[in-house]
Amino acid sequence: MNGLAASLAEVSALNAAHSAPVCEMLLCPPATLLAQMAWAAKGSALAVGGQDCHPDAGGAHTGDISAAMLKDAGASYVILGHSERRADHGESDALVRAKAGAALAAGLVAIVCVGETEAQRDAGQTLDVIGAQLDGSVPDGATAATLVVAYEPVWAIGTGRTPTIPQIAEVHAFLRDRLTARIGAEAAGVRLLYGGSVKPSNAVEIFAVPHVDGALVGGASLKAADFGAIVTALSAA
Repeated sequence: MNGLAASLAEVSALNAAHSAPVCEMLLCPPATLLAQMAWAAKGSALAVGGQDCHPDAGGAHTGDISAAMLKDAGASYVILGHSERRADHGESDALVRAKAGAALAAGLVAIVCVGETEAQRDAGQTLDVIGAQLDGSVPDGATAATLVVAYEPVWAIGTGRTPTIPQIAEVHAFLRDRLTARIGAEAAGVRLLYGGSVKPSNAVEIFAVPHVDGALVGGASLKAADFGAIVTALSAA
């Protein structure tokens, strides 16, 4: 829940600095800015996505936005099951899965988020929690072209804390294996993102971890200079 029309200047700055990045760039603004940002990014290397969608294609759901509406506004991706949606709105794995199915049906790429709380990690439940979320949230028929999975330890979001490199490596290897069991050879091409206090100062180290294909960037995405530095780090990985 960040960004007003003035924030679109950051899009221009990002495109000017990274007109032909080696990696993929995606910004997921609030719905109020989506169409404007898609227009500002037209013809550039920057893709635009939504932060959430409703599982239904339409209907009497005042205040909600369908996947088709996101697509119509210029989105090509949508974030689903972010920890803040799960915590603030009580979203279950089943609801996230329904939303992801709707996203795929509308022609969007679903970015499905999973992650454990601090209490769950301290209790040694990290892989059990993440495995259950992944199994319950990924829709049938997902492929490497339509699914991205983001690991975001809840205790690292916005706190400045980051898991150790071995902790990140363990989870990402687990995600790859779990996806392979679920969707077979397609899993090798699914992009696995790490999210949780990613910033220019730690991006290089994180991107060197096996099975980390990119980042789900939070606060550092609000400024072109910070986000651009992370893009540069991934391009060099």
